[in-house]
Amino acid sequence: MATFLIGLVVLFVGAAIYGKFCEKVFGPDDRETPAYSKQDGVDYVPMRGWKNSLINLLNIAGTGPIIGPIQGILFGPIAFITIPIGNVIGGAMHDYFSGMICLRDGGTQMPDMVRRYSNKGVFTVYNIFLSVLLLLVGAVFIYTPGDIAATQVFGFSGAVNDPTTWIIYGVIFVYYLIATVFPIDAIIGRIYPIFGAILLFSAVGVFIGLFVKGYPLLNLWDDWHGIAFDAWAVDAATGEQAAFSYASYFEKGHFLPIFFVTVACGILSGFHSTQTAIISRTMKSEKEGRNTFYNMMVLEGFIAMVWAAGAMGVYNLGLQEVNASLATGTIGVICKDILGPVGGIIALLGVIVLPITSGDTALRALRLSLSETLHIDQSTNGKRIRLALPIFILVIAILVWAKVNSNGFMILWRYFAWANQTLALFALMCIAVWMFENGKAKWAWMPMIPGGWYAFICVTYIANAHIGFNIPWTIAYIIGVACAVAYVVACCLYGKKRAAKKLSMNS
Repeated sequence: MATFLIGLVVLFVGAAIYGKFCEKVFGPDDRETPAYSKQDGVDYVPMRGWKNSLINLLNIAGTGPIIGPIQGILFGPIAFITIPIGNVIGGAMHDYFSGMICLRDGGTQMPDMVRRYSNKGVFTVYNIFLSVLLLLVGAVFIYTPGDIAATQVFGFSGAVNDPTTWIIYGVIFVYYLIATVFPIDAIIGRIYPIFGAILLFSAVGVFIGLFVKGYPLLNLWDDWHGIAFDAWAVDAATGEQAAFSYASYFEKGHFLPIFFVTVACGILSGFHSTQTAIISRTMKSEKEGRNTFYNMMVLEGFIAMVWAAGAMGVYNLGLQEVNASLATGTIGVICKDILGPVGGIIALLGVIVLPITSGDTALRALRLSLSETLHIDQSTNGKRIRLALPIFILVIAILVWAKVNSNGFMILWRYFAWANQTLALFALMCIAVWMFENGKAKWAWMPMIPGGWYAFICVTYIANAHIGFNIPWTIAYIIGVACAVAYVVACCLYGKKRAAKKLSMNS
């Protein structure tokens, strides 16, 4: 338990210090925000600071900070340290600067930010990458809450041939369509406070339950061998119950890069930049940015820490099979064991709320990005529906394929997780270029440290993965290191070039 508590101290104390530093580097002021200067009653709508923060939290926190840590904790208690460090200097910094740059540039969406701070080639690749990722997010965040609701809340089978599965998917789908098309304050701004209350009950309830139930959590200095017992696994040779070893999993599982792709949303998520860009259009003041963007990502890190601890607890007690592919089942065990039948159901509703409130704004972000990139008028509900329909048809196709194919969801999730991290490289690059252009070159190391790290992680992963190029690990690591170095060098050279060009134009 001590390592878990140390991790929480690192998360919150580190966030207080580094978050203030990020704010100082950016320099928010009292200028008029796009919510007022471009107010249109649809996307540019002034909203209260607490509501913006809550909406942003619900937008960014899907099933990633739950399912990812439940899988990632199999690498051992090192997750309790890597999650908060990565969150403070990587994910929260990424979210803050992405949101604030979009806010200062007039409430632009991420494609416009990438177009402004990169070149045509990078912008084209980003747009394709973004569209694919947001479609995957829409499909994943119908699939996972739908299945959790079917199997853990209503007690249905969740099978592809069970009509109730598709009815639940359909209800989520209809909500997504409404939230994607209608004004942000009419739907999202009104219903999200309710969702937020359920979310907080879920996260805080599980956190308190860890101590009340006395869940056994390992420390970094403990013996990682043979600690957690899998109540279902039997040793083939002896016929006895097999012990799960965190140490063995760590040694054989390629912690780098697998852990950092698996535990995506609690540490760093490229998807978040598309969501902070939406909220940049509803903020009344730049000075709300630290709480709205940076601190909400820190809260997502807290959610990730709580679920990682809950998973380790039920694994160590033998209450759940130690198997990364059974993450949704682990969620139900944690909720019901800690909070009882009624509280467990409410907590499960909080878990269901997370992906639903991310999926709706993912598709909204895709509609906004396409409309602005292709210059499609979105002034009426009818015009917004016409653009949204082909998006939803593609989401349905992906969802049906993933459900019908026996291994479809695992393939979908792996592409989603990798694409999510890779997308962050574009935002981190643009943040670095923005710093060079705006006389903050001495702080460019802030985005380039996580940028270089994740260039290594993402390239190494896809180079080795079966869903990628299937290259042996040694070669994949070499390629990853080379690409990471190239990424950092390219950011520096391009940033300096843009800064020099801007200086010459102003002189």
